[in-house]
Amino acid sequence: MQERPWLATYREFGIPAEIAPAAFPSVTAMLEAAMTRFADQTALRSLGQSLTYAEVDRLSRDFAAWLQSEGVKPGDRVAVMTPNILAFPVAMLGIIRAGAIQVNVNPLYTPRELEHQLNDSGTSVLVIYTGSTATFAEIAGNTSVRRVVTAGLGLAADSKLPSPPADERLKNAVSFADALAKGKDLPFTPVQQNADDVLFLQYTGGTTGLSKGATLTHGNLLANCAQYALFMPDAMRPGEEVVVTAIPLYHIFALMVNLISYFSVGADNWLVANPRDMDGFVETLRQARPTIITGVNTLYAGLTLHPKLAEVDWSRLRLAAGGGAAIVPTVSARWQAVTGQMIREGYGLSETSPVLSFNPAAVKEFTATTGLPMSSSDVKLLDDANREVGIGEAGEICVKGPNVMRGYWDKPEANAAAFTEDGYFRTGDVGVFDERGFLKIVDRKKDMIIVSGFNVYPNEVEAVATACPGVAECACIGVPDEKTGEAVKLFAVLVPGATVTEADIAAHCREQLTAYKVPRQVQIIPALPKSTVGKILRRELR
Repeated sequence: MQERPWLATYREFGIPAEIAPAAFPSVTAMLEAAMTRFADQTALRSLGQSLTYAEVDRLSRDFAAWLQSEGVKPGDRVAVMTPNILAFPVAMLGIIRAGAIQVNVNPLYTPRELEHQLNDSGTSVLVIYTGSTATFAEIAGNTSVRRVVTAGLGLAADSKLPSPPADERLKNAVSFADALAKGKDLPFTPVQQNADDVLFLQYTGGTTGLSKGATLTHGNLLANCAQYALFMPDAMRPGEEVVVTAIPLYHIFALMVNLISYFSVGADNWLVANPRDMDGFVETLRQARPTIITGVNTLYAGLTLHPKLAEVDWSRLRLAAGGGAAIVPTVSARWQAVTGQMIREGYGLSETSPVLSFNPAAVKEFTATTGLPMSSSDVKLLDDANREVGIGEAGEICVKGPNVMRGYWDKPEANAAAFTEDGYFRTGDVGVFDERGFLKIVDRKKDMIIVSGFNVYPNEVEAVATACPGVAECACIGVPDEKTGEAVKLFAVLVPGATVTEADIAAHCREQLTAYKVPRQVQIIPALPKSTVGKILRRELR
């Protein structure tokens, strides 16, 4: 077999082809070591509050003790549904120290989306932002959740931060502050964990329209942390990094890179609860003077248009990482003009923990590619007949490596379809390698739409829209959008005699879907283009 093209580039850049054996048996052990080593340093900041590594150690231990007192056992699922506030990392560390599996949930989910995820995962305890409790209250009786912990913007019981009140229908909910206070006086039994134990269920859209839980182990995340560190050693200096985290922590990119990787090296992490508040976001950047920032193209595009971005001291910035959707060259150029750093693009999926390829530190100019495959992983591009294609030819990106998920939670049929016979995960994305092994994404085999870095699966939107009275059938596609990269456009065919309007269909979708999935445009048409076997031809709609 011919040598993979990126291996010569590895040698040129001094990147090892393989990651070293893991120094820790679990992510828990790695993060506990950091809490001891960096005890006196600031670990987390949010909305004027801060916690040292020692305080995070103590509080997460207290939460783990409380969970154990509530009967949470190793392998039980505990969901976390909050924005980027202090409760998220403290809860996460408590959950994994108790040996439980964390289910990451978008706090903007609708009741329908939330009910599916909680039931599919078999979640027994839910940690939820007070502002999202009304959503859960709608479907609480339909789920397996038996204990609810409500978290506000502040950690302490006497916090003055103005959090929304918890929904009154949740009679037996306990506040996060009360759970921590009770846990302080309870015994905690450390749990033995190894690389094969499940760490996260990371839900991702599916071709059936219902999301599936990518089963990520401690070993998957340890591997991806090690892979990232080999590519970006200059941006992983112990006790020196200052990270600004605006991507949601329930998103696997921020969870792995911003939180787990940087916590493990003692970084000072500034959490941004609401990046849409651009004035507040830029003020956080001004105060933090970050060495590391991660974002999606829309986030960077918005920042570069802010008049006060140039007032931030960028002299310490070593890395601006981008993913989730293609970084537009003009956005990277605008960013570099202000900050001195290009946006370093990568590519990944929930199923790959997530980083599959990245532009390593040795790359000094914007490449308009997603970089090189990570060390210890193999990527091949397959055509429709499952034959490997050559350099410069497009094929489905298929990957094998220590960061690839075990499979989808409780979905044997989906797993059979998701992997090739020789064990490569099929990403559903189409890419091309150049002769140096840099990977460019050229198309999506799945008809996925990417809105501000978030995946929107047309089947889910179509299933919701078709349930609107008067809609016979529909199809949606992604259309270019200056602000969000892509937006959802829905084409609907009505039942004969129906009087439903385009605005009615949009309103129906708004009730059932998170905002970024809602069609920006709805167009009623007489018929949808179809193949001879009746399959809707989305490409003709495009």
